[in-house]
Amino acid sequence: MAYSSRSSRRAALLAGGVAVLGLLTACGNDGAHSGPQKVSGTAGPAAETVKDPAPSSPSAGAATPGGSKSASAPAAATSSKAGTGTGTGTGSKTSAGGRCHTSELRASVGRNNPGAGQENFPVVLTNKSARTCTLHGYPGAAFVNASGGQVGPDPKRSSGSPVTVTLKPGQSAWAGLTFSNPEVSGANTATPAALLVTPPDERDQLKVAWTAGPVPVSGNSSSAFLSVFSPGTGA
Repeated sequence: MAYSSRSSRRAALLAGGVAVLGLLTACGNDGAHSGPQKVSGTAGPAAETVKDPAPSSPSAGAATPGGSKSASAPAAATSSKAGTGTGTGTGSKTSAGGRCHTSELRASVGRNNPGAGQENFPVVLTNKSARTCTLHGYPGAAFVNASGGQVGPDPKRSSGSPVTVTLKPGQSAWAGLTFSNPEVSGANTATPAALLVTPPDERDQLKVAWTAGPVPVSGNSSSAFLSVFSPGTGA
């Protein structure tokens, strides 16, 4: 009986040990399974991050069947360049600065404002261009007959301090053309057909019909004089 009791205890201890080993093994298996789950969960977002760029590329490819989207990008770039070009072209036509050229001006002769035996006419230059330009100093002038031949000497410059006159499109500047009344001075006269006007620092002339009658061409007090340009029309 004593032997049987010892055998039973040994069996019970052995069974208990087996049970403990089984529990440890089970725990070890659970831990083994939990590790891959964590690794699997971590790997998922990493794979999504790598794929983020991928949809954009296929999307671009899908958006360009027949080259529709691919063509739109160059079109936008062309439009931007065209706008700049237009801006540069439009900007070049309306920019300020620089002297007025003959081709940008229109000439006229205003109404006589006589006084003290003098005839006084404003010679007017008007900016007909689309840009702002400047006049500085004296105009050139000469009377001519119907054949284009000069009548009388060139007008002289009267004393004055030249200023720069800025002309926006449509604005005018004037210089005074003065000579003695031939009936008072007794000078020899001629009736010109036109007055040729040369803007400052230019070579080309503007032709204005002369309708104000005789001008002195020789003899006493036969000189005509021009003043510097001033803003306005001299009216």
